[in-house]
Amino acid sequence: MINLHVVITGGTGFVGRTLARKLAAAGHRVTVLSRRAGGGAPAPAGAEVAQWNPARPSPALFAGKDAVVNLVGESIAIGRWTEARKQRILDSRVVPTRSLVSALAAAGGERPRVLVSASAVGYYGPRGDEDLDEDSPAGSDFLARVCVAWETEAWAAEPLGVRVTLARLGMVLGRDGGLLGRMLPVFRLGLGGPLGNGRQWLSWVHMDDVVSAIVLALENETVRGPLNITSPHPVRNRDFARILGRLLNRPAFIPVPSLALRLGLGEMADLLLTGQRALPRRLEGLGFKHRFPTLEAALSEVLGRNSAP
Repeated sequence: MINLHVVITGGTGFVGRTLARKLAAAGHRVTVLSRRAGGGAPAPAGAEVAQWNPARPSPALFAGKDAVVNLVGESIAIGRWTEARKQRILDSRVVPTRSLVSALAAAGGERPRVLVSASAVGYYGPRGDEDLDEDSPAGSDFLARVCVAWETEAWAAEPLGVRVTLARLGMVLGRDGGLLGRMLPVFRLGLGGPLGNGRQWLSWVHMDDVVSAIVLALENETVRGPLNITSPHPVRNRDFARILGRLLNRPAFIPVPSLALRLGLGEMADLLLTGQRALPRRLEGLGFKHRFPTLEAALSEVLGRNSAP
């Protein structure tokens, strides 16, 4: 095993906490950057915490380190998308990533060798039933524009001699957070169901497979550019609702009308009513084996049912 010193921005968030903990448990040295070192969310087990200013990070935070995982970004799934909120969603990704790359440039010959920067399958925009891999073009809706801008800032590290991987994440299924965590109370009350007509595709991935894919990107020097981190088996929204309801022993057939979602959430409803059938072609080409390739296995583990395969 290669022992790395990995710096994680956004390391106290949903994915960052698990990644930091598992990297540390595997023997890597992990430094989590936080706006408020010693305050706010606790540090993941085994990780160090250092304070940083996302708008003006010190190059010393990165000098002498082996790798950076960039997970910054305000949640897109909380609250109505006002124009001000959309700007915050964009700025919370673009500004820290741009500043991060500037700090890497200033670190000179001591800069890390690899940057794994988060993105999302929202890059592709609403595409119906089209199979999407890493060579598919970007969409044109708000989330696609955010992902393009975010990735563009990360790509700027490439001319510095830093290997850049763009981790296009699907909906991450894990314990204690994420969109699933907000859905569970409704489903446990028996009020869950498909959204709109339920035909939209949902590209999802289990947290363990997210972590394993990021570790692969850190360690394998051939991994460069976009990487869809999703299950090889995306599902339609109606099938997601049906499987989750069955595992919870609750009915899950009450549809949520599209009009109600749009009235309640505004433009954010598009996040729930449209989707992408994104496939992890490059991951599979690298020989990656998903621990949780099927939705039933993934949800069973998250819910504490029949554990992992």
